[in-house]
Amino acid sequence: MHPVTPLTDREFVQFQRFIHEAAGISLSDAKKPLVSGRLAKRLHQLQFDSYGSYFQLIASGRAPEETQIAIDLLTTNETYFFREARHFEHLRGLLKERKPGAAMFRVWSAACSTGEEPYSIAMLLADLLPPQSWEVLASDISARVLETARSGHYPMARATHVPQDYLRRFCLKGIDAEDGTLLVSRVLRECVDFAQINLNAARLPALERFDVVFLRNVLIYFDLETKCRVVQRVLEYLRPGGYLYIGHSESLHDMGLPLRGVSPAIYRKE
Repeated sequence: MHPVTPLTDREFVQFQRFIHEAAGISLSDAKKPLVSGRLAKRLHQLQFDSYGSYFQLIASGRAPEETQIAIDLLTTNETYFFREARHFEHLRGLLKERKPGAAMFRVWSAACSTGEEPYSIAMLLADLLPPQSWEVLASDISARVLETARSGHYPMARATHVPQDYLRRFCLKGIDAEDGTLLVSRVLRECVDFAQINLNAARLPALERFDVVFLRNVLIYFDLETKCRVVQRVLEYLRPGGYLYIGHSESLHDMGLPLRGVSPAIYRKE
């Protein structure tokens, strides 16, 4: 195994610029160990002896697949089922108010990571709405996390907040070699559509409008200008009167957006 020269400040700045241009994500200087740690294994696999050499490869345009791998490694975040319970309580209230025969209820999990969020949404919708009356779209910039999401296979530790009856109805418990894991049922997996979408792209794909958009724990990585631009883009796909959920550590105050705060991290489109 080739020894890798430690990540220099100059190389770190190159990766900061790369991920900002590719995904709009602003990495603070405190993230240097994270960048070094997440890329080190890849450098060993490709037998690079410096981060600079690896950067030249992904910046050259000659290896688009490797560029995507680098984006995946630098944007992946850990998550778990039913994270930030108040959002799901609010969503439950919306669903209970719906009249029989109402139009299709559509939800977008716009930064879905490894899939726990959209499957949590789908469990709630499957519990409270008739079949074929709802849709969930889940998207992320990372091809690698979308692979995990589509598989629906997780460590049981991530399901601590899943209601017991949902675990019984919507998940299969792993046994033998799969002990300590769960598999989201095939029926529920087939109710969620996954797509690779870069929220920082100049144009997003053609999508129908949604009743609810989850845009949680991703804005915190953007600078103010990028954050404003991303939220404006996403809001084009939220119907008037629809709801936007963001992370509890995030804020949209003083951004001049057509939104009214209704609860911490919950906004209604005017």
